[in-house]
Amino acid sequence: MPVLPSWLTEPLWEQFAALLPERPVCDPAHPLGCHRPRISDRVVFDKLLQLLRFGCSYQAIADSTCSATTIRTRRDEWMRLGVFARLRQLALQAYDRIVGLVLDQVAVDGCITKAPGGGEVAGRSSVDRGKQGLKRSGMVDGYGIPRGRVLAGSNRHDSLLLAPTVDLLGDFAPLPEQTIVHLDACYDSDSTRTLLAGRGLHGRIAHKGEKAPIRASRRWHVERTHAWQNAFHRLARCFERRAVVVDAFFDLADAIITVRSLIRRAWTSHRWHTRPHRRP
Repeated sequence: MPVLPSWLTEPLWEQFAALLPERPVCDPAHPLGCHRPRISDRVVFDKLLQLLRFGCSYQAIADSTCSATTIRTRRDEWMRLGVFARLRQLALQAYDRIVGLVLDQVAVDGCITKAPGGGEVAGRSSVDRGKQGLKRSGMVDGYGIPRGRVLAGSNRHDSLLLAPTVDLLGDFAPLPEQTIVHLDACYDSDSTRTLLAGRGLHGRIAHKGEKAPIRASRRWHVERTHAWQNAFHRLARCFERRAVVVDAFFDLADAIITVRSLIRRAWTSHRWHTRPHRRP
């Protein structure tokens, strides 16, 4: 069974391949001209999707077609080229052009996941008996499309990550005249309101001590997006130690979520030759 359906992997791969530089099949500098052929980029890309979805080790996913060393080497090469970040950006631009990002409504919230291997963005978890954990402060639009995240140790409070998270809105300028930021009760403080007002944002913050259903505001969209991201087991239980690698996997997951939402929402209004026969 494929890790993702073909109607999703094919457009992802076509755009990803367009971002890659051309490489010869064999190394032209080899003295005998008979060096072992380079492993196909498509094979490595499929391996990275499997790693992201299943969360297994590089050795477990390696086989006769591609070794664990090749997967890591090609991953680092693509990170240096900024391919993962560029793929996520192009997916957002395509979604905004076809469906439209809901930029006047923003939701921000934190999510703690496990990080058994520790690393640069791990810390002692306050909700998991002091084990190593990873916190991400995620931001989504009014529908739940991921628009960025800030990574930190799980011992960091959500409110301390709010400023760098909302600063990511600068990548989507110009913004509507009035942008509302939906936050839960842990952000209920005067410093949060001052921070938002200084950036020209309006906050809709749940009040401490008052219980309210999560769907009482648009904050539930960010909770749903956290669930979408946690469906990729490499993000829900992260063994990567370097922050740049964690960010690369998040960029790939966000691109998948964005393209999937784009196909689902455009299915009833657009036609294309690879359109699924039934609504995904």
